[in-house]
Amino acid sequence: MRGDGRTVTSKVLAILAAFERGPSSQSLSDLAASADLPLPTAHRLAAELVEWGALDRDDRGRYVVGLRLWEVAQNAGRQLRDTARPYLQDLFSLTQETAHVAIREGHEALYIDRVYSSKRVPRASRVGGRLPLHATAVGKVLLAYEEDWVREAYLERRLEASTSRTHVNPSRLLEELETVRRQGYATTLEEVRSGSCSIAVPVRAGPGGAALGLVMLSTQAAHMTRHVPVLQGMARRIEAAIDRPPIGVSWRGPGRP
Repeated sequence: MRGDGRTVTSKVLAILAAFERGPSSQSLSDLAASADLPLPTAHRLAAELVEWGALDRDDRGRYVVGLRLWEVAQNAGRQLRDTARPYLQDLFSLTQETAHVAIREGHEALYIDRVYSSKRVPRASRVGGRLPLHATAVGKVLLAYEEDWVREAYLERRLEASTSRTHVNPSRLLEELETVRRQGYATTLEEVRSGSCSIAVPVRAGPGGAALGLVMLSTQAAHMTRHVPVLQGMARRIEAAIDRPPIGVSWRGPGRP
């Protein structure tokens, strides 16, 4: 530790975090400001990250995420992703809608895999992207089946509205989550992006589980519950595959506080 009391590791992580909440390419000044670092320090650390491959420089000399960091990140949730992948493709084949699987990471839904439809549905996230739990169908499923204290802590937070349709009233949201548990699926209508709706079911309902979902045009909202049987069927197949991993391999839900 030196200077402001922050470790070198915390400074490096702050630089990398700038790409999580900011644009995909950033100047040195952008990185320094986002990480709250002096320009010389940001320059030195960014240069080391470029040398290792965690960052790269584009044609304009701006910093972008490097391929080596991307390769390392592919191991996150890899076992679940690899197990679910064929069933996710089957789900897409049967519905022709964008299909995805997500886990809870803190107060967000982390998308670990997705198969895209050719339909021009407004896109809110990508593989490796995160969205608020309360505004997404997969997020509502994950939150609904969490332990009571996790759900209560989440509802005490300030719930941001991505659109005018986002459900941000804690009491009403709690009632909605109870309904999700009772009926076994969650839906959203233009809560993250105007023009899209989504539906999701749990995979291994409970803490450490995942959620399997579809996103489609909002014009299809009135009929999206017709996909519940196939979603639940695919979720059960993923669960069965998890229960019979290759010899010497065990599957665990993502560890989270």
